[in-house]
Amino acid sequence: MKENQEFEEQLDENLSENEQEQTEATDQLDVEVVEELTTEQELEKKIDELTKALEEEEGKRLRVLADMENVKRRASLDYQTLQTYRAQNVMVNILPVLDNFERALAVEAKEEETKALLTGMEMVYRSLVEALKSDGLEEIEALDQEFDPNFHQAVMTGNEEEKDSGIVLEELQKGYKLKERVLRPSMVKVNE
Repeated sequence: MKENQEFEEQLDENLSENEQEQTEATDQLDVEVVEELTTEQELEKKIDELTKALEEEEGKRLRVLADMENVKRRASLDYQTLQTYRAQNVMVNILPVLDNFERALAVEAKEEETKALLTGMEMVYRSLVEALKSDGLEEIEALDQEFDPNFHQAVMTGNEEEKDSGIVLEELQKGYKLKERVLRPSMVKVNE
């Protein structure tokens, strides 16, 4: 029995040592697991931060690309507008010359020399008008048209009963436009 008791004590002692070793091993594993979890959480946090930073940089890059495209498009539109209306200043300065040609050509010539001079002036006038038309100059239609404040400037009113109200009765000075831009509105007399 004594042997039995010693055996049991030995067994209890071995069991205690095993339990203590298991407890120490478990504690060590718990510490390692906690350390791994902490490291894993830190890595996930770092990954999240880097992902957000990458997304912000990508957004900035896309905005810069969009801005560059807008600048290119705007520059192209400005260039096209400049090319379309490049002759505008010259044409505005030539309009009084056209008016003077028309006044001179309206004079009736009685002598042969004057008729020959007027014929030469008419040829110069036509070639000037054709050159300006080839660059986009157009006369604004006014006579017997409905008054349009975008293209006509009313300087007088008249009263003709056979015509509707707001119809242009007389064109006092021709108006011109360059493509779609009005250079000078027509001066007109409008029916009341």
